[in-house]
Parts: sequence; C-alpha cells; structure tokens
Amino acid sequence: MPAIAAAKKTHHDATIRLDYPLQAWVVVLGAALFFFYEFIQMTMFNVINPQLMQTFHVSAERLGNLSAMYFYANVIFLFPAGLLLDRFSTRKLISIAMAFCVASTYGFALSKQFDWLSLFRFVTGLGSSFCMLSCVRLASRWFPPRRVALVGGLVVTMAMLGGMMGQTPMTFLSAHLGWRHAVMVNATIGVLLLLIVWSVVRDYPRNLGRAHDEEQNKLHKMGFWESIRLALKNPQNWLAGIYTNLLSLPVIVLGAMWGGMYLSQSRHLSHDVASYVTSMIFLGTIFGSPAMGWLSDRIALRKLPMILGAVVSFVLVLVIMYNHHLSTGKLSVLFFLLAFVASTQVIAYPLVVESNSFAITSAAEGVTCTIIMMAGAIFQPLYGKLMDMNWQGKLSHGVHIYSPHAYLIAMWIMPIAFVVALIAALMLKETRCRDLVP
Repeated sequence: MPAIAAAKKTHHDATIRLDYPLQAWVVVLGAALFFFYEFIQMTMFNVINPQLMQTFHVSAERLGNLSAMYFYANVIFLFPAGLLLDRFSTRKLISIAMAFCVASTYGFALSKQFDWLSLFRFVTGLGSSFCMLSCVRLASRWFPPRRVALVGGLVVTMAMLGGMMGQTPMTFLSAHLGWRHAVMVNATIGVLLLLIVWSVVRDYPRNLGRAHDEEQNKLHKMGFWESIRLALKNPQNWLAGIYTNLLSLPVIVLGAMWGGMYLSQSRHLSHDVASYVTSMIFLGTIFGSPAMGWLSDRIALRKLPMILGAVVSFVLVLVIMYNHHLSTGKLSVLFFLLAFVASTQVIAYPLVVESNSFAITSAAEGVTCTIIMMAGAIFQPLYGKLMDMNWQGKLSHGVHIYSPHAYLIAMWIMPIAFVVALIAALMLKETRCRDLVP
C-alpha cells in the first residue's frame, strides 16, 4: 500500500504532467475526436427516423429498439473495456475500436434488411464502449486532479459538437442524398478522424513511465478479480452512474432519438426547424459541460452542483411539457437551458476518479459508464413503447403520426427520472475534489 500511495502521489503531482501542457491537450482532445464521431452515430436517428420508418415499414417501438442496440452493446462491453484500458495501451485499443465503428457504419448504410441494421448498430455500440473511458483515462494521466472536471467537461463538449453534426448537417445530407448516402459520408469522415487519433494520442507523458510501471505492478499484485470486486463494491460508482444516467435523458431521448418527431408532430414545426431546436440540446451541453466542470473545481464541491442540476432540470422539463404555446425562440431557449443545467452530469466522472484507487480508474469508470449507457438501452425503446401504446392508427406516407397526448405521456419519463437523480445525488459522499482512496 505505501508503494501505490507513493506512485499515486507522484502520478498526481501537477508539475510532472504539466511539463507537456500543449501535448496534454492535443492527446486528450485528439482522443475526444472518437467521442465526437460516436455522438454523430448515436444521434443521427433523430434525423433519419422518418426515412427509416418509410424504408423498412417499422413502428416507433421497433425503431427505438434498433437505436437501443447501440446502448445494449455499451452496457455489455463498457465494464470489460474499462478492465482492458487499465491493462493495455489506450492508443491501440481506441484505434481498433474506432476502426470497428467506421466499418459498421459503412455496413449500416449498405444494409437491405432490418436485422442487418440491428447487427451493425450493435457493433458500432461495441466500439464506442472505449471512447469516453479512454478520454477519462488519458485525462487522469496527463492532467492534475484540479483540472480533471474541466477537462472532462471539454471532452463532453467535443461529443456534443458531434451531436450537433448529427442534426442540421445530417438533415441537409439526408434530404439531398438520401439517408444511405448521408451515412456513407458520415463513415468516410470517420476514416479521416481515425488517422488523426492514431497520429496524436499517446498513452502517458514520457516522464511518467515509472509511475505507469508501478501502477501496472499494483494491478498485477491486486489481481484481475480483486480489481473487479473493488470497482463493484464502491457505492459511489453506482450512485454516480445512476445520477448521470438520468440527467443524460435530454440528450439520449430528445437529442439522439425523439426530439425531432416530438417537435414536428406535437409542436407542428418543420423538420428543418425541429432539427435546429433539437440542436440546442447539444449547444447547451457544449457550454454547460465545461462550465459545470469549472464551477465544481472552483468551489471544490461535487454534490451541491449535482443536486441543483437535478432540481432545476425537473422544473425546466415541466415548463416544456405543459406550456403548449411556446414560440420557436422560446422552445430553443428552454432546450438550451435544460441541457446546460443537466450538464452537471459531467461532475460524476471526476467524482468516481476521486473515489477509487488510481490503479482501477478505468474499471471504476466502467461500472459507472455501464449504468449511464443503460439510459439509451432502457429509455429510448420505452419512450417509443409509450407512444405506440397511445397511437391512434394514423399514418402519413408510411410514417406513424402520434398525438400531443401520446408525446406528453412519453415525456413524463424525464421529470420522474430527475427526481430519482436528486435522491442519488443526496446519497453521494462529497469528495471536495480530493482523492478519498490512496
């Protein structure tokens, strides 16, 4: 234990990692390009939903299940991904994972049968299991603890830029080229980003080699199953995962899947305007993630911002649900504010780092991220199921048309989720931005 404590102290010494300040940013934000690309894949369904319904003649529930295949793969592979990232080269692992994602995106675009779509969507989710975990792992190696929340916020900002790319630009491409060619363009962009990731990402600073070796020795002595046990038994990992799972619903449910149809069918906006309003969720998260990370680091508190984020998100989503006379401008502002406030979810990542031994950082984050990604696996198909239960049989050019009442019932997922998130935040142990475990 003294050896790992010394290693951890050395590893967390700010002067060591800040010998390479520019390279640190290049490495972490370079790895975040994978996260950027994955968010395009995760959110593009919000745009191509109607075209997929027309092409494959499917209901909202089946479409929700197709999109959720991505998250099913995440749930299955995130924890193993964390264990691998603790033990092997981050650069090599994320490059291999991203190659799988790019190949499966090409496969998705070429698929003629719905079952093949599901398979390729699953493979994309498998590869994406490594994107956020790798960024957290690299940030913990290249930056001191006082910067990790801010860096994590900027990593999420990169992801949200990908989410925005999956909205209006994807709408333009699919309208002019069709959904298949739009997804092909998307896959080609992935090839270029993969080359950049391989070129700039490095596992750790050169002067951290000794600490890295000591970390690996600690893992070897600890043993594979003991590292799993330690990651699973820590309640902080579970509570942080539940909180982030539920606070991510504006992005997962509205931004990634159902926001466009909700706005076009329930609020009677055009598809272009609906995609613009939906993109405000990603814009709000782009600004909110670094802002909430910075605030948490600044006041040296994790719980308080998380509690306030859940409370204010609850209020904002009720305003969106029950004010039926909102203009496009007001809807845009509310979508932006909801995402901005819900960005307190990013604070969970540094909280988990601070609540676990450094040697099992990725395993602990794997537990948390597995719970987080259950949001898409559970709530995207649940939202579709609730809409289908209240569908009145109306169709337009092969697309299911749902009433405002059907959308209102489905939207109740979010306020209920925010109440549960508040309870989880209240149960967390405050770290005060310091390591609780040596």
